[in-house]
Amino acid sequence: MPVSPRVRWRGPAVVAAARSAAARGMLLAAEHVLGASRQRVPIAEGTLERSGAASVDEQRLTSAVSYDTPYAVRVHENLHARHAPGRTAKYLESVLPENAGTVQALIAAQIRRALS
Repeated sequence: MPVSPRVRWRGPAVVAAARSAAARGMLLAAEHVLGASRQRVPIAEGTLERSGAASVDEQRLTSAVSYDTPYAVRVHENLHARHAPGRTAKYLESVLPENAGTVQALIAAQIRRALS
């Protein structure tokens, strides 16, 4: 008796699962970058550090790390200001290149989990 193979195409479901997993991974990665930047953000009263947030736009598959105080950009860009040891200007910009491998691994792990 011949066997007739059946193939079920689940392409749209796989794509949806991969996108959802990528968004989860991007949020984990953004939170990782936020945590690393909080270790460097200059502290006077802690307001700037507490204003940090990580977010993901699931439709566009983009993530962001931001600090929401009126002076966040000024503190970030002022290379001449003095800060406590370990605290520095460019507190956000400097951590992403150093953590790029971890960021990629976090995203990839979520996608692998969803597709396995």
